[in-house]
Amino acid sequence: MTGTLYLCATPIGNLEDITLRVLRTLKEVDLIAAEDTRNSLKLLNHFGIRTKMTSYHEYNKAEKTDSLLEKLKAGLDIALVTDAGTPGISDPGEELVAGCLREGIPVTSLPGASACITALTISGLPTRRFAFEAFLPRDKKERARILEEWRDETRTIILYEAPHHLKNTLRECRKVLGNRRMTVCKELTKKHESAMQGNLDEIIAFYEEREPRGEYVLLFEGRSGRELLEEEQRSWEALSLEEHLKLYLDQGSDRKEAMKQVAKDRGLSKRDVYREVNILKKG
Repeated sequence: MTGTLYLCATPIGNLEDITLRVLRTLKEVDLIAAEDTRNSLKLLNHFGIRTKMTSYHEYNKAEKTDSLLEKLKAGLDIALVTDAGTPGISDPGEELVAGCLREGIPVTSLPGASACITALTISGLPTRRFAFEAFLPRDKKERARILEEWRDETRTIILYEAPHHLKNTLRECRKVLGNRRMTVCKELTKKHESAMQGNLDEIIAFYEEREPRGEYVLLFEGRSGRELLEEEQRSWEALSLEEHLKLYLDQGSDRKEAMKQVAKDRGLSKRDVYREVNILKKG
């Protein structure tokens, strides 16, 4: 019989946020795989847990994944913990989970704290739909590509950022997203927790006068469907009606279907487009 991999959510700040189930599991498993054993040792010591630990992080995941899989296949139960929050979210845990599923090893998740969900619930921004990005890549081209994808994103966007990169990231977002409404959360669940609302210009001005401290979660309001529709209509208005109609005729649409699509693009009735096209023909 194989062992089981337990994904154990740990506090993102306040130690009281750990669940009873996680505490029991950390005591009962054979091994704890921790993103940073020094950081996790503080948590284990606080709760009197003496289970053996091993490191599992971004820089050793290649060789360590196979090692942990072998232990699980040998029947050991392993708990995976990250520095803070839920394992597998913005850390190498997802690769260990994928390996377990390939090998038929049971995986179960013990829910608990998550910085992105905690921030979203106190942001004041729409919560029904959201896009979580975690940390932006440091590669400039990849970073620019992702930011560009956000330009027309209608969902609330959630991003993690370190204090020493905060100002630059805010300026980059301002160039692409415009003066978007946003919320900046920091030190979640800790003594100096805060959630500041404002537009990007206001937030940038605030941090121009203050040095960022702590860990940040940035949340940006998505664009409304109405905004996108109005922008699209303005782009069509740059074409004459004849040019717009010819665009669809050249794509193979018949005249009736082309006029129907032009009316939709411009926010007009089909009758208005038909009348304008006839006036142009007579002219």
